[in-house]
Amino acid sequence: MKRRNCWEVTSCGRQPGGSREHELGVCPAAVSGEHDGVNRGTFRGRFCWQVPGTFCDGEASGPFSEKMMRCLACPFLQTVQDDESVSFVLVPAPTA
Repeated sequence: MKRRNCWEVTSCGRQPGGSREHELGVCPAAVSGEHDGVNRGTFRGRFCWQVPGTFCDGEASGPFSEKMMRCLACPFLQTVQDDESVSFVLVPAPTA
C-alpha cells in the first residue's frame, strides 16, 4: 500500500515540480538521500523530521536536535507512527 509523504499531506509545494519549488526550493525530504524509504515513504517523505532543511509551518528547520519538540507534536509524525505501528522508525539505526 502506498503511503502518503509529508509534501502530499501538508501540500507545501516543495517537492520537485511543486507549486512552491521555485520560490522556496526543493525540500530535501522529497529527493533521494540517506534513509530513503524509511517508514515506507518515497525518498525521505515519511522521515522528514530527521532531514535538515525541511519546512515546518513555512519556516526552515535545522537538525532534529533543534526541532525535536516541534516535530514530536506534528500531526504528520503522529500519522506515520500510527500507520507503521511497531515498524515505526523515529530515529535512524546506529551505523557500525
